Amino acid sequence: MAQGDTTVTETKTTDSGDSTQILEFGLGSERYCVDINMIDEIVDAGQLTRIPNSPSHVEGVMDLRGRTTSIINPKTVFSIDQEGDRNRIIVFDPDTIGDQSTTGWIVDEVYQVSEIMPEDVDKTTTTDDDNVRGIVKDDNKFVVWVDPDIATETIE
Repeated sequence: MAQGDTTVTETKTTDSGDSTQILEFGLGSERYCVDINMIDEIVDAGQLTRIPNSPSHVEGVMDLRGRTTSIINPKTVFSIDQEGDRNRIIVFDPDTIGDQSTTGWIVDEVYQVSEIMPEDVDKTTTTDDDNVRGIVKDDNKFVVWVDPDIATETIE
């Protein structure tokens, strides 16, 4: 494994009251999170190859262990105007998201894995967007829990 790469271990999660592990990451000054079971690995951001005439949120592609991986900028998908470091790429497990191809998100920073309970998620403040699962309050900050399918649906 290359330096800076992280393999994500799978944990048991259900919607029946069991805890869920989430990965918190930064986009600009905001924090977001995804269910860790949807993640294949986390890698350092590297050189991307731009694809001509691709949608604005597709940053390009990169080779990850022999797989062509589409890299998406979630800031474009979520309409975030702030600049950031763009240090890491969260690579999603193609078997757990609707796309079935290898997709990654370029994010400013990856912070931590947290374990949350269903009662930690506020679903009353969310939008009508099915891809926002709720708001998690963590140590006096709010973390928006999103579904990675939001970016793959935008591609289609």
